[in-house]
Amino acid sequence: MHEGQDESLFEVFWAVARRLRHGTRVALEPWNVTPSQSRAIAVLSRHGEMRLSALAEHLRIAPRSATEVVDDLQERGLVSRSPDPADRRATLVTLTEQGAATATAIHRARAEEGERLFAALDPEDRAQLSRILRILRD
Repeated sequence: MHEGQDESLFEVFWAVARRLRHGTRVALEPWNVTPSQSRAIAVLSRHGEMRLSALAEHLRIAPRSATEVVDDLQERGLVSRSPDPADRRATLVTLTEQGAATATAIHRARAEEGERLFAALDPEDRAQLSRILRILRD
């Protein structure tokens, strides 16, 4: 019997996901950011300035948790807060110049980690896997 033949597709998929998460965590060590902080930086980089409540929705976390993430990022000089001119009760969050540079560096490190993982596949297999994963995602 071939090694791992008794593993289900589900188990193999999660093993690969764990490997990718671990590799990404190691790749992000130079910036000393948590996964939640990294995701917040990516959302702000992609979408620009947004309300704290909208950031929480994008991250699929409670507003209180988003506040904690933003507090940590603000303390490190990566984001800034300002009152929303349309609603004084709301707060806008935006990346600082340092935050934007960090976002670029993190994006590059994550892409390189993905390339390292998927380098074991030939171009045809990569294309097939990408097609399949997009179907499952959507």
